Amino acid sequence: MVFLLPYFFFFTLLAWYEGSALLDVQWEWKYTAFFSNVINGAVKKESDISQLDFFIYAAKFRPVFPIFMVLTFSYIVTISAKLILKNSYNKLILFYSLFGLLFFFLTVFVSDSPTIGGKYFTILFIILSIINFTISLYHYIFRVRGMDNTKM
Repeated sequence: MVFLLPYFFFFTLLAWYEGSALLDVQWEWKYTAFFSNVINGAVKKESDISQLDFFIYAAKFRPVFPIFMVLTFSYIVTISAKLILKNSYNKLILFYSLFGLLFFFLTVFVSDSPTIGGKYFTILFIILSIINFTISLYHYIFRVRGMDNTKM
C-alpha cells in the first residue's frame, strides 16, 4: 500500500494539471463545471471554476491519468479491506459485492457520455464491476461454502 500511495498522488497531480485546460475552453464550462455550478452558481469567469472540475474535464477529454487514479485508488481500497476483513469472509463478500455494485452504478452513470473519456470509463467500470462480483462469488463458493480444494 505504501508503494501505491505515491503513484496515486502522482496520477492525481497529472490529472489535475491536464484538467486545468478547462480554464481555456469557455464553451465547456456549462457542461463540465459541475461542482462550480453547485457551489457558486453559473460560471462567468475563470476564478469561479472549482479545482474539482479539473478532474471532470480530464476524465472527459484526457482520461489516461484519471483512469490510473481510479485503478490505484480502487486497488488501495481493496487491499485495505482485505487486510481489515481478512478473518471474516462474509464481510469480505459483502465488501466485494458492494464495491462491484458501486462500479456498476458508475457504469450506468457515465455510459451515455459522448466523450472519449466517458467511453473509456464505461469500459473500465464494467471490468471493475465484473472483477469485484467474480471475487465475491469466488469467496462465497470456495471459502464460505467450504469447497476450498486449493490446499490439497
